[in-house]
Amino acid sequence: MNLPPLTQSFVLHFGEMGSRWGINRTVGQIYALLYVSAKPLNADEIADTLNFSRSNVSMGLKELQSWNLVKLIHLPNDRREYFQSPQDVWQIFRTLATERRKREIDPTLSMLRDALMETPGGEDERVAQERMRQMHAFIELMTDWLDEVQKMDSATLASLMKMGAKVQKLLEMKDKVKHAFGMASTPGDVDVPAPTAAAEKPANEH
Repeated sequence: MNLPPLTQSFVLHFGEMGSRWGINRTVGQIYALLYVSAKPLNADEIADTLNFSRSNVSMGLKELQSWNLVKLIHLPNDRREYFQSPQDVWQIFRTLATERRKREIDPTLSMLRDALMETPGGEDERVAQERMRQMHAFIELMTDWLDEVQKMDSATLASLMKMGAKVQKLLEMKDKVKHAFGMASTPGDVDVPAPTAAAEKPANEH
């Protein structure tokens, strides 16, 4: 590789991690190189830098484009195609979430919806269908959350993630307040204070 040691270490690591994320080593290294590059690169520059064949680079770029992780750029007075990775890590996160949803989550939801419309043929199928119903509800809850995340700008999303444990403490405090005032605290219950003696007394009594 024709890279400085620091950059080379990053690119090699991304290549090794690629298989764990469902992409091959070549694609991982191409993406890492484009992400840290100070300027857009064309396929020949990528091939020369990483010592890959031109055909492997072309296939890798097509895969990254299919994931919307790189964009094609044309420079003035240059007929070659250049490629660049988004620099905003939150945009990358949103893109990955969207693409994984289309490829992995949406087909599962579709299968579960079809299964839930079937009439169980016996007790075993009834139990299986009920567990599928629980999985469907969970996945829909997660996708609804992802939909909300997609609407946030990067600054808002970063602020939300930084809150971390503060959100949990806030929820714990909410439950303590509910308990102190006799309010419902279990999922699905209505948050209404328990009636007091005064409230139970008929309006016409004095």
